[in-house]
Amino acid sequence: MENTGLAQRIAKILYDKKALDITVLHVAHLTVITDYMVIATGRSSLQVKALADDVDDALAMEGVTLRAKEGQNEGRWIVLDYGTVLVHIFHPEDRQFYHLERLWEDGQNRVALPFMEDEEKPQA
Repeated sequence: MENTGLAQRIAKILYDKKALDITVLHVAHLTVITDYMVIATGRSSLQVKALADDVDDALAMEGVTLRAKEGQNEGRWIVLDYGTVLVHIFHPEDRQFYHLERLWEDGQNRVALPFMEDEEKPQA
């Protein structure tokens, strides 16, 4: 799976599982640690953990290997490392406090999420 496609696939999994405020950033020109970051919010620690499990389970079924997982016990900020894509799933207060977009968004690196754009169009 191509890197942009993987990031968008992860975002779609999170969207389908009711994650909030999903953002995908292309960061390859800003860091060597990854090419993309997917950032999302769960409503509670329990949902944050469930979202991380859902992403991991879905991608494992598609043959995508998880390299590392951090933060599962606390459920406040879970990071899933897929090499070219890092997934950050936050509890609402932690998302607001760390505000990763402020660190990694350069105004031109946000990846479009077509499944969310359809929802944002005004109803006729």
